[in-house]
Amino acid sequence: MSKLVIVESPAKAKTIKKYLGSGYEVVASMGHIRDLPEKRLSVDIRHGFKPKYDIIKGKEELAEELKKRAEKSEEIFLATDPDREGEAISWHLAYLLDLPLDEKNRVTFNEITQTGVTNGMANPRCIDIDLVNAQQARRILDRLVGYKLSPFLAQKIRKGLSAGRVQSVAVRIIVDREEQIRAFKPEEYWTIDAKFIPKGERKAFPASLYDNIEGTLRIKDKNSSIKLDIRNEEKANQILAELENESFKVGKVKNGRRTRKPAPPFITSTLQQECSRKLGFQSKRTMRIAQELYEGVEIEGMGAVGLITYMRTDSLRLSDDALNGARDYIQQRWGDKYLPSEPRKYKSRSNAQDGHEAIRPTTIELSPDKVKDSLTPEQYKLYKIIWERFIACQMSDCIHKTTSAEILAGNYIFKASGYRVDFDGFTVLYVESKDTDEESEQELPPLKEGMELRVKTISPNQHFTQPPARYTEASLIKALEEYGIGRPSTYAATISTITSREYVKRESKTLIPTELGEVITKLMKERFPKIVNVKFTAQMESDLDTVEEGKCKWQDLLADFYGDFDKTLKKAKEEMKDVKIELEQDKTDITCELCGRQMVVKFGRYGKFIACPGWPECKNIKKFVVKAGVHCPKCGGDVIVKKTKRGRVFYGCENYPECDFVSWYMPSEEKCPNCGAVLYKKAGKKPTLFCQAEGCGFSKPLEEEN
Repeated sequence: MSKLVIVESPAKAKTIKKYLGSGYEVVASMGHIRDLPEKRLSVDIRHGFKPKYDIIKGKEELAEELKKRAEKSEEIFLATDPDREGEAISWHLAYLLDLPLDEKNRVTFNEITQTGVTNGMANPRCIDIDLVNAQQARRILDRLVGYKLSPFLAQKIRKGLSAGRVQSVAVRIIVDREEQIRAFKPEEYWTIDAKFIPKGERKAFPASLYDNIEGTLRIKDKNSSIKLDIRNEEKANQILAELENESFKVGKVKNGRRTRKPAPPFITSTLQQECSRKLGFQSKRTMRIAQELYEGVEIEGMGAVGLITYMRTDSLRLSDDALNGARDYIQQRWGDKYLPSEPRKYKSRSNAQDGHEAIRPTTIELSPDKVKDSLTPEQYKLYKIIWERFIACQMSDCIHKTTSAEILAGNYIFKASGYRVDFDGFTVLYVESKDTDEESEQELPPLKEGMELRVKTISPNQHFTQPPARYTEASLIKALEEYGIGRPSTYAATISTITSREYVKRESKTLIPTELGEVITKLMKERFPKIVNVKFTAQMESDLDTVEEGKCKWQDLLADFYGDFDKTLKKAKEEMKDVKIELEQDKTDITCELCGRQMVVKFGRYGKFIACPGWPECKNIKKFVVKAGVHCPKCGGDVIVKKTKRGRVFYGCENYPECDFVSWYMPSEEKCPNCGAVLYKKAGKKPTLFCQAEGCGFSKPLEEEN
């Protein structure tokens, strides 16, 4: 008889089997084996919120197979992921296989390596029922909100809508930002910018008007986004006239030194943010690839290897072995100068769970270049960024030598600042990206007090204060983390949900609320303020943590929430019983040819369609299409946007099947200057127009398009 080890996925099973060898059988449960059935609430509210779990539809045969294997096994180990969700999967498996909860059959692997698997198998424990209860509480809480609130929204706004506890708050955050942008009133201000050349030099350096000697020019309000009190062109030209006959010389010069420390190793949220900024990956894609790297990838000459530690974590803790391995690598690769005297240790946020280490490579020696040929392009990009960030976090500071100088011109003071890298430190390997572009500085020439300067250029420049930026996926994840909303495992799913349900749309990298998202948020704020309250939702996360810590019963948490929620829902239903909210985006300019009414967008079992609002008297319906706004290169008809079964966008002609035009890229109205063929639009960091004609190869940046 062999020992049975159950994990979630076949890839993970394959990697673990390699390390366990003979005597062990490793099989996959394919995720959860039991869950709350989708077609009903499946929660007995009157009897302590008792959940009614069933085998997930389609997994009945798998469940029976697992039972048969368990009966033939000498010993059973539940080795699902080391988090709440993984603990719950093990708990459901224990129920299915009739395993005692006081039996030490639960093993976890922070990394799927020989060491990680050996240590995990050597330290089995009982299933952590507090961890399970925290997952159950979240699952039931979300089921109550979703299944009670969604029908109300569907009745009042549109069929098929859904509400979610965390997703509703995420949409509100995006909607609130959009309202701030709309309410923003830009203020005009001007700067005086110049370029100076020191006597005897050729190269110019930039400087900007900073203040005047009386100190009345510079705005003293720290909260103001305007730095200088130059509010119009007239004032700017007045200052320029006063400077016309002035001589310019260097005033005070200050030389300094600043250090730049490396970013800490990745946790789930920072990994998703960095991959969004640097690689253009959506968080869902990032987590899918990270899961592959954690579970194991076939490395040439080594077999299946788990390349990174567990990727759902909010702890910055690093093991001593990992720290020592990184320091040895740095010393051998770059030398002592790049190695701090002591290992760097980073402090996690106060509410972080410390169950796992930060995300890091499992084997330092497996550098990205060594495994590149064994990885897909996206796996390589993600592994590279994780490996480099981890190594860099243990390297020496980057040191800048800074210079700031005042340039005096009569009553006015200009300021110039710059730096040069004195020691590159960790930046030789990795530099963290930012949500906003940092002001660029350049190296200044040697400047001494009293040095005369020649003006190369001096000009007034008009500016306007800018509204707050729209959220990107990276900045939204950062906001959710700072507010304490959701957990590492929920960010990707939340963003995926609000975009797929069309509450939020993507434009380039920004997230913008749709009319639907704004209408739902307005209704939720008016009728269910707690559900979309940031502080309330964050407090619920803290309450779930107390369940995990065994300090609170999950039934009590649900009872406290549901009593008020149920009253609020009943009140909203009563007061809005005759209310129906219409969306502008659901109206069309299509006239029903049968009865003359303006047709509207409807939502059915298979998605959107266009229908006559006179139903059931008039049952006229049409297919819903999204026009791309360009003409078909073959027949001149409208090009429409389509999607594959997997959701990938492509373009086709509205006259199909008479016209068979189809393309992954959207055609433009512009022709190729080389061969006369239609140019197509390619998105990306640098959008381009390009020619698909064989042998042509013409392309140009999209911004050049007229």
